[in-house]
Amino acid sequence: MPLPWLRILDAVIGVTDLARSRKIRQMASAQESAPQQQALEAGGRAGALGGLETRLAGVVVAALKEAFDRDTHRLELERAQLEAERERAERAMRLELRRQAGDREVGRLRFLAGVAVASWMGTLFFAGRLMGAPVGARVALGGGWLLLLLAFAASFTAQSQIAETLVREEGRIHGGIAGDFALWFMIAGLALAGLAVLVL
Repeated sequence: MPLPWLRILDAVIGVTDLARSRKIRQMASAQESAPQQQALEAGGRAGALGGLETRLAGVVVAALKEAFDRDTHRLELERAQLEAERERAERAMRLELRRQAGDREVGRLRFLAGVAVASWMGTLFFAGRLMGAPVGARVALGGGWLLLLLAFAASFTAQSQIAETLVREEGRIHGGIAGDFALWFMIAGLALAGLAVLVL
């Protein structure tokens, strides 16, 4: 951010005007005094004016230094605020990406649970035909039902694990072992139910 040069120059001009007005007042008061005092003070005044100019230069330098320090401090504060805002935005972006990944994974697991329930209900239609079937077919159908219900339960367990991961805001968003087994339980359950129908 550019330095406010006009303000600095205005401050310097104000300080020099103040010094000049003092100098003019001193000269006016010196002219009003007696000529003898002027003669006595002539030598001292030259030294005082030199000291005044030195003090004036010191005041100007101090004012400029203070202005530069103030601008430097303000720039550092602005930089720190920008850094804090950037970190806040990055954290919000990470949280949003985690939330979206969690939503996708939960959607996938809900789909698996729906397919498992639909498959289980679909195999109920074959249950009436398999009541008089050999024991192997009935065991295969029962095993298929068990695996489909396990897939359904594993899907909901994995969804709760994802919810806990999102609340903690750390760790990989994954349904865990329950989410992995939900798909395999469903496939194995459908395979057993199909085998039961084929054995019939």
